[in-house]
Amino acid sequence: MKSIFSIASLSLLFIACGSSQKSKTTTNTTTDPSVYAKTITQEELKTALYQYASDEFEGRETGAEGQKKAVEFLKEHYIQYGIPAAKSDGNYFQDVPLQLQSKPEVKLTVNDKNLTSLEDFVSINPMETSTLNANEIVNLGYGIEDDKFSNYKNVDIKDKVVFFINGEPKNDDGTYVISGTKEDSKWSNFRQEFALKRDIAMKKGAKAVLYYNPKVFAMAALRYGTSSGRMSLVSKDKKMFYFLVNTETVKALFNKDITSFDKSFTNETKPATIALGYTNKSKALSSENVAAIIKGSEKPNEYVVISAHLDHEGIKDGEVYNGADDDGSGTVAVLEIAQAFAKAKKEGHGPKRSIVFLNVTGEEKGLLGSRHYTDNDPIFPLENTVANLNIDMIGRTDPKRKTGDRNYIYLIGSDKLSTDLHNISEDVNTKYTNIELDYTFNDDNDPNRFYYRSDHYNFAKNNIPVIFYFNGTHDDYHRPSDTPDKIEYDLLENRARLVFYTAWEVANRDARLVVDKAE
Repeated sequence: MKSIFSIASLSLLFIACGSSQKSKTTTNTTTDPSVYAKTITQEELKTALYQYASDEFEGRETGAEGQKKAVEFLKEHYIQYGIPAAKSDGNYFQDVPLQLQSKPEVKLTVNDKNLTSLEDFVSINPMETSTLNANEIVNLGYGIEDDKFSNYKNVDIKDKVVFFINGEPKNDDGTYVISGTKEDSKWSNFRQEFALKRDIAMKKGAKAVLYYNPKVFAMAALRYGTSSGRMSLVSKDKKMFYFLVNTETVKALFNKDITSFDKSFTNETKPATIALGYTNKSKALSSENVAAIIKGSEKPNEYVVISAHLDHEGIKDGEVYNGADDDGSGTVAVLEIAQAFAKAKKEGHGPKRSIVFLNVTGEEKGLLGSRHYTDNDPIFPLENTVANLNIDMIGRTDPKRKTGDRNYIYLIGSDKLSTDLHNISEDVNTKYTNIELDYTFNDDNDPNRFYYRSDHYNFAKNNIPVIFYFNGTHDDYHRPSDTPDKIEYDLLENRARLVFYTAWEVANRDARLVVDKAE
């Protein structure tokens, strides 16, 4: 599981809507799935994990030799199980083009004032070498587009430079315009607004965004000003300039500092001479997702994706970070689940919908492999993707969890988009596995923001129902001591079976999951 600091985890933009109709959660097949679930055993999980999380795989650093060994390991298992590649060309590997960043050369001039990178502004988006000149700026106030308030009324920002600040408008009585209460909304939550406001401007065609948030400028300058060694996706499209600016830049633009706007303010276009430059000095890096598929018997063009990330932290200071729990546990669980479905298909009980087994790379670097799949190169159409069941750390227990059964799992996201999926998850658990389902981290106000920190999020942001299976962190999280001998294999077995049963029900039920909670 990736650390909290990646900007990829901050995005939240749900754009489609679904019906609120509730459908049946029962399958129309008489096959007993427990026959196949029982093939998921702790013995096989242990054998696979002791190899996958061994020193031989060198910590599975994205793009490194150990990661290449990992994808070959996965490919060989799918071939052994008789599960074909998901790609039409028969290749199990989906190339994920990455770049290893070196510090770019970035320039910004406003009204003949040369501003200083990391003091007056910091570039957030890695992009191709680009320049931009403009003679006006669109002041978008808070940069919000919401049913209850919008800064985008009667303005076209295509090919423009735009400016907005952090926060959201208030009423005269101190309540927030959007919530109608003293409680702020997602538009004031830094981890959400940082990307949400940017993405709206990008969607509307802005060429550059200057975002003013002085409270976080120093933190951002420290993080993005020392970005050498960070990885990012190589985009096929020329990206928008996205600069976080400081007070001197705001004064150069507007001859004054701006800290808030009245609720009556929507937007204003002002003359300004602006020149931006970005010289990319990054190096290309190759990595791969692994994808296999069992085709559905009745609805082959509807897809249930079961995912786990194949990468980890590599070797640091001579020590191998084996990543047995993170996410070797999820990876071997996916393999065992795949083997169970393959056996069912071989015996004439294959799923009605297609099951895609997706092992993604670059999760630790910012959900890069899954983001490439959803944003750049979906092997199967997202609109035909019924659900994503994402497994990231299911082999241990959380020492901070002081009450409850050790036979538990944290579930995150099950009810956020589809009531159907949540009910199915609860029903199959009651019927088959009797795990204590803990929703502690499913809270929208969870300070850990786990919902945004694993690969399911890239599906959820596209209004695809998700469940994230997670055992919580522990003292060995992102340390070389996360080794296979510390895995509790009876728990790993039962949790993997829960994912299998849930996937079985989703894949075999008559009706597709209803997405009744899309924003």
